[in-house]
Amino acid sequence: MKKIGLQLYSVKERCSENFFGTLDAVAKAGYDGVEFAGYHGKTSKELNNHLKNNQLKAAGSHVGIQELESNLEGVIEYSLEIENPFIVCPGLPDHYRDSTDAYKRTAELFSRIGETVSAAGLTFGYHNHDIELQTFDGEYGLDLLFAHSDARHVFMELDTYWLEATGLKSVDWIHRYKDRIKALHIKDMNNLTEKRNVEVGSGVMDFKKIVTAASAQNIDWYIVEQEEFSMDEFKSIAISSAYLKTIL
Repeated sequence: MKKIGLQLYSVKERCSENFFGTLDAVAKAGYDGVEFAGYHGKTSKELNNHLKNNQLKAAGSHVGIQELESNLEGVIEYSLEIENPFIVCPGLPDHYRDSTDAYKRTAELFSRIGETVSAAGLTFGYHNHDIELQTFDGEYGLDLLFAHSDARHVFMELDTYWLEATGLKSVDWIHRYKDRIKALHIKDMNNLTEKRNVEVGSGVMDFKKIVTAASAQNIDWYIVEQEEFSMDEFKSIAISSAYLKTIL
């Protein structure tokens, strides 16, 4: 069943002000779940109860590489307690991705992290930006990362906006990586020159084709992320979820 999530980084200021109130507003905006970018001091029990009260599911959690390396067991334990299926590294410092060898070392690290996460019954993945689409020895960094990491334990959370901002096509990468993609970040842009992030369905990206390709690969989570706003944040995210419901 296809589900619509919101990456809570989209409303990070609102989360800092009133985390649970923001979750209430996200549920009212038509979302099935949320992807976390921090827990704002809430215990896993408190958060799990609030999610259930709003009929929201955990759609993943972005966790920095430093915490993954230093506190993986704690990250896993919290995720299990809030019924969060996906632990996702959202990006990397330069030295993890500044050469072919760096990507290979990071891929090995990811395989080890992913094996531990898999043993707990969860899934570990990586979320791209545009920086991973730089080439090293003729290969995209993102390809190096996934070619040298264990496909059983490391999945791709493909960010459609950042991929297409480089001139590549999400549909091609969905076909290319097939079942290694477990979730998509859904972000639209006004045009390929200015590349301003706009509400889903109001820009130039062809999400009908993207969704069709993703459906063929049984991708279930479509996670909206909005980084720029020209209106109230909650109105904006409601527009995006409403559009997605017309094409899913």
